[in-house]
Amino acid sequence: MSEQARRRPHKPHRRPQKDPVRMLAFEALRAVDERDAYANLVLPPLLRKAREKGDFDGRDAALATELVYGTLRRQGTYDAIIAACVDRPLREVDPPVLDVLSLGAHQLLGTRIPTHAAVSASVELARVVLGDGRAKFVNAVLRKIAQQDLDAWVEQVAPPYDEDAEDHLAVVHSHPRWVVSALWDSLGGGRAGIERLLEADNERPEVTLVARPGRVTVEELAATAETEPGRWSPYALRMAEGGEPGAIEAVKEGRAGVQDEGSQLVAIALANAPLEGGDTRWLDGCAGPGGKAALLGALAAERGAFLLASEKQPHRARLVERALAGNPGPYRVIAADGTRPPWRPGSFDRVLMDVPCSGLGALRRRPEARWRRRPEDLDAFAPLQRALLTEALGAVRVGGVVGYATCSPHLAETRVVVDDVLKKVGGAELIDARPLLPGVPDLGDGPDVQLWPHLHGTDAMYLALLRRTA
Repeated sequence: MSEQARRRPHKPHRRPQKDPVRMLAFEALRAVDERDAYANLVLPPLLRKAREKGDFDGRDAALATELVYGTLRRQGTYDAIIAACVDRPLREVDPPVLDVLSLGAHQLLGTRIPTHAAVSASVELARVVLGDGRAKFVNAVLRKIAQQDLDAWVEQVAPPYDEDAEDHLAVVHSHPRWVVSALWDSLGGGRAGIERLLEADNERPEVTLVARPGRVTVEELAATAETEPGRWSPYALRMAEGGEPGAIEAVKEGRAGVQDEGSQLVAIALANAPLEGGDTRWLDGCAGPGGKAALLGALAAERGAFLLASEKQPHRARLVERALAGNPGPYRVIAADGTRPPWRPGSFDRVLMDVPCSGLGALRRRPEARWRRRPEDLDAFAPLQRALLTEALGAVRVGGVVGYATCSPHLAETRVVVDDVLKKVGGAELIDARPLLPGVPDLGDGPDVQLWPHLHGTDAMYLALLRRTA
């Protein structure tokens, strides 16, 4: 050993420092990846646990939430950028390593965190969860990413629009190509509309409350939290950013709830659809987890009508029971399959069938869903959607009304289903739903209604109203 080496002071091994915010974000991303969990279900208990331990304050919770949701929303764009900075196909990069790289990419390209802080915090996270060897790989990749901003990277990795428009939009706006194609078909129109829609899908949605009529007024609810009036629903309030809906007494007690305005409008439109004859028995045939059922139950109670809320999955039926608990009017919750219903045909005046679907209308809230869904999933939903609508038309009496709703704008789940069932079943006609959403603009040619995030600030809810004629 040389004299110089002997004199060099020994550098002790430094233990990696755990950053609770980035550790929590990484843990949430791993749950989404490994267990097919949804971030909106995984994140709240993790944040609650961190607060109870004293690790987090409000700013920490906000940063962790932004890191998780921002990384998931921009995953497609970040994957393309990371792929340009590594010497192997992304499928050969271990998923935990890719999660750390994606978190780092989002801090570098999607937040105001200084470059040196984003890199050092990500490398430190890698040391904790991956080890020193792979932390060096993370450091090298993130330093390459830090050499350009997001616009420069997108220009480099996205194919030109005039060569492949759908692939260009998929990379720029971080959606799978097939989803871009499906949304464009549903939306119609040119480039501006689809770009606005894809941009809206990547924005953080507002938290919207519903004041359930007969249980709490909008004015009473507004007095308990910092809110603004809803845009379209008379029962809606939009919370200020950072507001905690779970801390509001009316929400704790079930007199109010968290519900997108699009979902509120679907229930309101069905409740207000013109009806011939009596109006005493209502059915929600796919009621879980209970948001629309709770609003329908409150509206039914105002008229002295009975609501039957049916949900196939017992655990979701229990959520419906919880949502309806304390409803002022008569109701009943059952666990039943809407395709093999226990009720007699023709026994209801109003029926809502909010069918299981791809969820492409709620990508703002569940950004990971865009990466999980496949075009072939629509083939699995199609028979179920048709069967449920067919049974809904059988459940309603002549002169009664059925509302067919989906949280998807995909034509294969909306108009195609309605048209097919109408041709097959007969004895029913479409009602123009647009007058039942007063004040809501850009509702198209009707008679059905498609709401859009970029036009209405809602989830992309679809509604068709059908009257039984024979």
